[in-house]
Order: sequence, then structure tokens, then C-alpha cells
Amino acid sequence: MLSRLILVTGGAGSGKSRFAVDLAKTFGERIAFVATCMSGADAEMREKIDAHRRERPPHWTTFENRLDLARLLGELAVHGAVVDSMSLFVAGLLDEDGARRRSQVEDFCGQAASVPFPVVIVTDEVGCGLAPENAAGRKFREALGWANQHAAVRADEVYFMVAGLPMKIKG
Repeated sequence: MLSRLILVTGGAGSGKSRFAVDLAKTFGERIAFVATCMSGADAEMREKIDAHRRERPPHWTTFENRLDLARLLGELAVHGAVVDSMSLFVAGLLDEDGARRRSQVEDFCGQAASVPFPVVIVTDEVGCGLAPENAAGRKFREALGWANQHAAVRADEVYFMVAGLPMKIKG
């Protein structure tokens, strides 16, 4: 299968992950699911992670990797991959200076666009809400907004999820 980058964005609870999994099921048997949320999170997050795991085929391989996504994608020998989510990847880079953070995102998106299999990136849309009231929230919104724009430019297809429904906005 050829390289193909697909970006799936939308608000919380919009069905992004489910849609990404459904897309990846069409790629073949060997699918890598790259989880950027570590399983040692709080109880509520563990419940959400478990629910997501139940939605995925049991034969998929799950990788928990929050920061070295470009390297990981380059090492995979699969029919396709889902990265869920770029939001947590960017959150993990907030302590980096802006240039280093942008470089990491560029490397990840470049690798995702060039591997010899399709990659679906799940990310949160941050451009539809109010401005966060604290500086850390605004920094995250700006960093993820830039990352989403960068990924969307590189992507072959972009979907915006609303109430569980995908709207194809590119490709």
C-alpha cells in the first residue's frame, strides 16, 4: 500500500478515534496503534483507554509512545498506523522552546507523510472554543493550532468530526 496521510480532527467526544479505527481497518491486517496517552494515567483516563482498546481489533499492535513518533513510524513494518493523538504529543512538547517544538512536529508529520503505508493522525480541534483563561492553556492552544495546520497542509485527506459524523474537508 502506498503512503497516505489522513488527519482526523474535531472536538472532544466527536467520534475521532472510532472513525480513525474504522479507516485503518481497511488498510490490511497488520495495523499499529500508537497511543500517546500513557496507561498509567488517572482512573477516568484508564477507563477511556480501556474503552478505546475494546473498539480496536485485538490483533493490532499497540505502542505507547508520547514523544518519539517520527522514529517509531520509521521503524514500523505494517499495513497502516493510527496515531491517537497529536494533541497529547504536542502537550508533551510544551516545555520545549517554540523552534524545537515546531521541529519535532515537522519531523513527525514529514515521517507520517513518507512512510510506505497510510497513517491516520487523530487530533483535537482547538479553534472553535473560547480563549483559555490561563497562559498555559493559551500556549497549548497556539501550539496545537499550529501543529494541526502543519499536519493539514501535509495531509492527503482531512476529516472534521461533528457528532460522530465525518465531514471530508480535504482530499
